[in-house]
Amino acid sequence: MPATKAERKYLLDTSALLALWNAERGSEFVEKLLHQSLRKKIKVLVSFMTYMEATYRLWRSRGQGIAKEFCIHLNTLPIWRIDLDENILFKAAELKATKNLSVADSWIIASAVVHQATLVHKDPEFEQVKDLIQLWALPYKV
Repeated sequence: MPATKAERKYLLDTSALLALWNAERGSEFVEKLLHQSLRKKIKVLVSFMTYMEATYRLWRSRGQGIAKEFCIHLNTLPIWRIDLDENILFKAAELKATKNLSVADSWIIASAVVHQATLVHKDPEFEQVKDLIQLWALPYKV
C-alpha cells in the first residue's frame, strides 16, 4: 500500500545539510522539505552520523566556532535525529561489507533504509544503492 502524504519521510545526507548551510545549489529543495516538515506534511530525518560528519567537516574547514554554531542551528530545524539501534547497526554492517561505501555513508544509508525514507544527497557514490532505497539527488558539485 503506498504511503500517504503524512507518512512520507526524507532523510538528509551530510551533503544535503551542508548544501543548506552553505547556500549551495539544491539548498532550496532542502528548505522546501523543512517547510513541509514544519507544517507536518512530511517527516525530515537526519542520521546521528550526519550530525558528527557535518560538524567535523565544518570544524576542519572553518573552525570550531562555526562547527558549534552549526550544531546550535541543527537544534532549531524541524528534523528528527535517528540514533543507533540494532536494525541500523546490522544494515550498516551489511552495506559496508557488500558495497564500496565509507563507514559514514553506510550508517546514513542504513538509517534511510530502516526508516523507509527517501535519501536526499549530493553524493554520486549513493547511486550504487538505488536498488535498495529511493534517492533524491541534489545537483552534484562540478
